Amino acid sequence: MNLNDLTLFAQAVESGGFAPAARRFSVPKSTLSKRVAALEASLGVRLIERSSRSFRLTDTGHDFYQHARAALVEVESAQQVVQSRLAEPSGTVRLTAAVPVVQFQLAPHLPALARTWPRLQLQLHASDRFVDLVQEGYDIALRSHFAPLPDSGLVQRTLMVEPVMLVAAPAYLREHGVPRQPADLAAHHGLLTAADATRWTLSKDKGDTVQTIEPRPRLVANESVALLHAATAGLGIVCLPETICQHHVARGELVRVLPHWTAGRVTTTALVPHRRSLLPSVRAVLDFLSAQLG
Repeated sequence: MNLNDLTLFAQAVESGGFAPAARRFSVPKSTLSKRVAALEASLGVRLIERSSRSFRLTDTGHDFYQHARAALVEVESAQQVVQSRLAEPSGTVRLTAAVPVVQFQLAPHLPALARTWPRLQLQLHASDRFVDLVQEGYDIALRSHFAPLPDSGLVQRTLMVEPVMLVAAPAYLREHGVPRQPADLAAHHGLLTAADATRWTLSKDKGDTVQTIEPRPRLVANESVALLHAATAGLGIVCLPETICQHHVARGELVRVLPHWTAGRVTTTALVPHRRSLLPSVRAVLDFLSAQLG
């Protein structure tokens, strides 16, 4: 089987058609179409249902793509194994993460990563939607979550676990008073993540004691930066992961409320397609992020 035909087939699939693949990789559309047709002829099956208006993998084509992509990763891995013995990690690593993770966890460390591995090119995509790593060709995805992630067949690597802290502006606390116990929060303004998320479940220290409190809703926003600005403006008390509010606390713009209590813990996990985890470039990025975030 011609490895170039596998590559062209994978490029067409990942680009969503021959025309976008031709533009993306500077390959004539006619070449892509002919080579994929030759591949189908050699296999004796139809891999892609295509017309002037649609481009869709057949069931066989979908299964074949998964194995073709794995084979191409193995080829890339073999090349990088040789390269790793000759020089530092190199090549492109595609990384995706939710917007808050990019803003507060990744962004501060990207310059150091670039300086540490100057031959690596990191392509970072910030998106709050669910991203299919394999189908969309990503090497690493960072996910923040409260509950354990389901078994998805992806390699999982925990990068950090952080508390969700209660914080408020000093001006707010001077005006409304400082809560001394969780029950006091019922008389305070709360900055909430959703209209139906009106209750805060708080754990003391190691989680031995748990209390559920309903603050007075003052503002609702499903975006962390908006809640952060609302808190620093003195609108109320907010629950935020430590990495989002720690710099504002350090500067005195926010103060921890009930410092012995937390509103849960957030885990940040790196997910990697199994075969991509073998690539030296991907391992270098994972090791760097683990050291910085952990």
